[in-house]
Amino acid sequence: MLEKIEQANAKALQIINDAQPTLVDVKYAYEVFPGFDKKTILHAGPPIQWEDMCGPMKGAVLGAIRYEGLADTEEEAEKLVINGEIKFSPNHHWGAVGPMTGMTTYSMPVFVVKNEAFGNCTYCTINEGLGKVMRFGANNDEVIERLKWLERALAPALKKAIALAGGINLKVIAAQALTMGDEMHQRNVAASSLFLKTIIPYLIQVVEDGEQLLEITEFIAGNEQFFLNLAMAMGKATMDPAYNIPYSTVVTAMCRNGKNFGIRVSCTGDQWFEAPVEMPKGLYFPGFSAEDANPDMGDSAIVESFGLGGFCMATAPAVVRFVGAGTFQDAINYSKQMYEITVGKSTHYILPNLDFEGTPTGIDVIKVVDKGIAPVINTGIAHKEPGVGQVGAGVVNAPMGCFEKALVAIGEKLNL
Repeated sequence: MLEKIEQANAKALQIINDAQPTLVDVKYAYEVFPGFDKKTILHAGPPIQWEDMCGPMKGAVLGAIRYEGLADTEEEAEKLVINGEIKFSPNHHWGAVGPMTGMTTYSMPVFVVKNEAFGNCTYCTINEGLGKVMRFGANNDEVIERLKWLERALAPALKKAIALAGGINLKVIAAQALTMGDEMHQRNVAASSLFLKTIIPYLIQVVEDGEQLLEITEFIAGNEQFFLNLAMAMGKATMDPAYNIPYSTVVTAMCRNGKNFGIRVSCTGDQWFEAPVEMPKGLYFPGFSAEDANPDMGDSAIVESFGLGGFCMATAPAVVRFVGAGTFQDAINYSKQMYEITVGKSTHYILPNLDFEGTPTGIDVIKVVDKGIAPVINTGIAHKEPGVGQVGAGVVNAPMGCFEKALVAIGEKLNL
């Protein structure tokens, strides 16, 4: 039996390493999700209902309802929810991912990332920028207006530019950004710059209005986290083909909704294994402290699922101080420890500061429980109250309870 598990995990690792995630289009959510309607809201994490949602998730939901034109005020929006007119579903159930609150609604534009090696497509909204944004629970008129600009101005321009470019290989950008100090979760400075460098020649050709071109260029150039959403869609596109491999104990998804942390495992398919989320530990913006923080949240842990983010902090010294992870040696230790709970190494994502070793890749449920080492995740920190937004950044561990539950289910499935 152990030999079968090892062979299955080797197959999963090969699938992950063979992935070729490519940005092929920008479409609207209603174009890519069958049966989608304006009263369906996708969210981050495993399934959750309104009464169990945290403050920023509720704030984002109310803002999303107003964004779709279903209500003019928060009171009207909340009434729709309480009356049961709004349906909630995890992004992962639709082949999508979303950062923090993860709001994905009918009219929102989404990146379309295709894994050219296996043919599957995944989706993620466009990053809103920094400050008060819906992904952190902010929902005022300024937030909604920015989302409308993404929908009406940025998305059509990106769509034309990507088509003219013939698609953009995201794996190449991510690999290069790793050598430039990014870890693709909290630090996307290099990756966002490389993306802009790649797309700008095509934007110049498809955006005829000079003022609009300047506005689009300034938005992407001024948003150091622009690539985050692309990295997440990369992760989803990379991991989805590794689902449903008999005997494989590799984690195919990790996500959180502000209340529970959920994981999926290859051999158990779409089944969720959940445990209460933990509180991030990190640094706070001036005027905020740990007392203001919301529990961990977002689909962005998909980045760690394929070996980036907290798993490759060794290559991102600049992010260490930003997330309060300690010293540079601590960052190296984080990465080294993750090798103990993974089935192998990436053949494409390389860590120069660890003598060019591949990143630790393919989280193994058995190793996590056996060694008592939980995956480490870099994360943003939202204010616990709706409408405030981001208040800091830090690191958090996946709760061990998810892996213990998964291991029990695996044992029952495989008759161990």
